[in-house]
Amino acid sequence: MLQRIKRLFRHRWVDQASLRRALPAAAMARLQQLVQASEQRHSAEICIYVEAGLPISYLMRPSSTREITRQRATTLFGKLRVWDTEHNNGVLLYLLLSERSIEIVADRGIDRLVAPEQWQQILANMGEPLRNGRFEAGLSQAVTQITALLAQYFPLAEGQPNPNELPDAPVLGQR
Repeated sequence: MLQRIKRLFRHRWVDQASLRRALPAAAMARLQQLVQASEQRHSAEICIYVEAGLPISYLMRPSSTREITRQRATTLFGKLRVWDTEHNNGVLLYLLLSERSIEIVADRGIDRLVAPEQWQQILANMGEPLRNGRFEAGLSQAVTQITALLAQYFPLAEGQPNPNELPDAPVLGQR
């Protein structure tokens, strides 16, 4: 119970202003450009979602923070329709600022090709930048590594149409 109360305060303490300080407009623009450049190399879609804190309904769950973060990322994967790409190859990169926690949720088209250890390695590589408050660097590094996987499994052929099925700009969560 004490853990849930601590978690509740931590998530209420980090707000939208904290989010804007962590990822100012210039950083958001650079991340958008990175996603746009990435999607020129493959037919998949990358969506970045950054949230200051979890909704109360998640905070009151008895699960571990890691489990709750994964549940939230999976829910957003559906709400943002990342699953709704032509080749089922959308990838959600989720950052929960209050926990400095990240998750990657991949659609079945890419997830069946990429070993879980590869996703875990990308998450592990982001750990150091996130612990040090370098959120843009961590997200950029993850997008670059995800791009390498997507370009390997879903490369674009010369002249192949490549519709932009999801927004390239990172999405900021609202409470």
